[in-house]
Amino acid sequence: MSKWKNYEPKGVIPACLLPFKNDLSIDETAYRKHLRDVVDVAGLSAITINAHASEVASCTFEEQAMVLDITMDEVGDRIPIVHGIYADGSLEAARIARMAQRGGAACLLVFPPGPLALGSSSKPEMPISHFRTIADASDLPIICFQYPLISGLGYPVDTLLKLIDEVKTIRAIKDWCNNVMQHERQIRILQSLPCRVNVLTTHSSWLLSSLVLGCNGLLSGAGSVIADLQVVLWQAVQANDLARARKINDRIYPIAHAFYANPFADMHNRMKEALVILGRIPCAAVRPPLVKLEDAEIARIKQALEQAGVRSEGAMERAA
Repeated sequence: MSKWKNYEPKGVIPACLLPFKNDLSIDETAYRKHLRDVVDVAGLSAITINAHASEVASCTFEEQAMVLDITMDEVGDRIPIVHGIYADGSLEAARIARMAQRGGAACLLVFPPGPLALGSSSKPEMPISHFRTIADASDLPIICFQYPLISGLGYPVDTLLKLIDEVKTIRAIKDWCNNVMQHERQIRILQSLPCRVNVLTTHSSWLLSSLVLGCNGLLSGAGSVIADLQVVLWQAVQANDLARARKINDRIYPIAHAFYANPFADMHNRMKEALVILGRIPCAAVRPPLVKLEDAEIARIKQALEQAGVRSEGAMERAA
């Protein structure tokens, strides 16, 4: 059983990367160092593993279990672990959920399964069935990953409310709706429910704008590189210190602009290159279908880090 029983997903939650060696095997030594670098940042509420940032789509069930074991061994006594549930089938999702709970995770981040893109927006019983199957396998709190509606994988607000009503362990959404009006509506509705459901923004390319709408946290792959800046931005917004928030956002902006450029699929690839530039991991290898970035783009990432004043050494700094 997790020592973080009854964990509530809120606050600043970086999604950790997963370093590979040149032969594309998991680099355990580099991963352990990456975990320490991230968790050493004061002010985090949790970290996320086995999600988009760690290229979970290219990892086997056994590799995901190994990643959880390493994470728990390295930092599991220091911070709650949010474990991704990434599977196209509900039975496999349930198997991952059971593994995550047995391994000590504090919370589950449930991705929408691919088949929902074929029309589930008009049939809410499909996502409800998926989440019920997971909840039957684990009683850990759930973060529902909300995709843009245009993707076919997003949940209309009415569907979200039905999900929350049917699956009581849903305690937050990771909001990537990519629509300001929908985002604000979800914040106002979900965080006003009798049993509050937190909205964790993952709109990392417009983070300040999103946070000032009243999110109760953020869950972001960019936190694998700039968790320190995200913490200070979060704290400034919570304190209603707009001047300080804008100052920190000015540092974040060039990095977000570099990470979340087109093609969007390369965002975590770019974050790995940033960690290599900063001397935090030795290799930026990614598994296919991702491919190595071109030198010109790596140079742009380096320039963005310099503009932001992010140091090319050791672990993350505590942002001033």
